[in-house]
Amino acid sequence: MSLLSVVATTGPKVYIAPAPIGHFLGLTITNSMLYGWICLVAMIGLFTWVAHRMSIKPKGGFIQYVELVVEFITNTVETAFEDKSKARKYLPYFVTLFCFLLFNNLSGMLPFANDAFTAHNMPLLRPMTGDLNTTLAAAVITMGMVYTASIRETGSVRKYLRHFFIGSPLNPLYLVLGLLEMLSDVTRVISLSLRLFLNIAIGEIIVAVFAYLGHMLAPVSAVAFYLIDGFDGALQAFIFTILAIMYLAIVVNQATDAKHHGLTEGVDPETMSPNLARDGMDS
Repeated sequence: MSLLSVVATTGPKVYIAPAPIGHFLGLTITNSMLYGWICLVAMIGLFTWVAHRMSIKPKGGFIQYVELVVEFITNTVETAFEDKSKARKYLPYFVTLFCFLLFNNLSGMLPFANDAFTAHNMPLLRPMTGDLNTTLAAAVITMGMVYTASIRETGSVRKYLRHFFIGSPLNPLYLVLGLLEMLSDVTRVISLSLRLFLNIAIGEIIVAVFAYLGHMLAPVSAVAFYLIDGFDGALQAFIFTILAIMYLAIVVNQATDAKHHGLTEGVDPETMSPNLARDGMDS
């Protein structure tokens, strides 16, 4: 929330739900959608400019920071995957995901966001990740990519579902544990979306409250929370991305290990030969 535009006199202004600001072809346009589109166009333009200015010789300034971010996510992905070729295959999505979330999380700190401009007594521009619809959509798309890639890497839907069971599904204990693991896997969409949304929304609320308490000294009373909100925005973008990376890497690494040790779909851990089990432990 822009500290320069917040001088509350009647109470802190708190916004949770997105506000409709117009319609286009029968589609309701909300303030978070509008700001999200603006940020998306700005991000595409910015990274296109960076791509054209990058060279083998390192450059300083903003380009250097972009290179650091991309290199950081690249190292994170390559560390998670045992097979580096597979890591590079999914790298573009995870870099894009992190940059998109980071860009939108920090967009609420810009001076023209939130209460700087209003329409129908509501902010004209709100961070897209401060809208539960956006974070839920990001979680659905991300987990959809993870499930699709996991099935492709394991070879079939049946083999993918089989990785949830530590032993034969005919064993009641393994069956129950496997079903619980599948249920836990499905809830990842909810946890990803709620974690991101609540952290961004609560950060806005905290800044608004301390800006109100400071009245005319709002930039002083809320500056620490303003900075913390920016740090949390970057942290939440990383947490969302790293969790998505690990969800996919776990399945891909299991599939890679199974192929490496010559395991088949019908071989259960409790029926493996001693030599095969020892080889797996040695690796």
